[in-house]
Amino acid sequence: MTAIKSDQAELAEIEEITDDISDISWMDSPVIVIFVILIGLVAAQFFTRYVLNDSLAWTEEVSRYFLVLLCFVGAITCVRKGSHIYLEFFYLFLPRWMIKPVAVSAEVITASFFGWLGVLGLELAYKTKAQYMASVPLPKSLIYYTVTASCFLMALFAFIRIIQILRRDAGSVAAEKLDNFG
Repeated sequence: MTAIKSDQAELAEIEEITDDISDISWMDSPVIVIFVILIGLVAAQFFTRYVLNDSLAWTEEVSRYFLVLLCFVGAITCVRKGSHIYLEFFYLFLPRWMIKPVAVSAEVITASFFGWLGVLGLELAYKTKAQYMASVPLPKSLIYYTVTASCFLMALFAFIRIIQILRRDAGSVAAEKLDNFG
């Protein structure tokens, strides 16, 4: 009987978390647009392949590129919210005063990584500006420029998170990092 109650409590908690969309911002609209377009592309691909038995050749490639865009543009939202995955349990083993410097260091590494990816993305986009997609007459560099812009935006939001963490006291940073563990 107690197992059923705990399962119901867990389900109620999950529903409470998934029903709250108050943290969605206008900055998330590109992700939603890309996702809706991707749904349409995959639906068109499925319909033409399995219903009409005559698949559109370009939908597979374009869907693949939109999935890449969804990944990188969606990652901007994750960095902005600070919801990228990380080893949360590691904070349990640190003294409370040490959590803030570790959190700042992690964000510095993250911002540096995304900035470096942006630089590499610029090089790749420049090198592929003359290459075109196989089924659509568009340059591949469009995808690489979008990924590069996403990486630079992720670096910017990671830098903003560094500033936010530095402005807070160590106790509130520790409380935020440890709140998942009760």
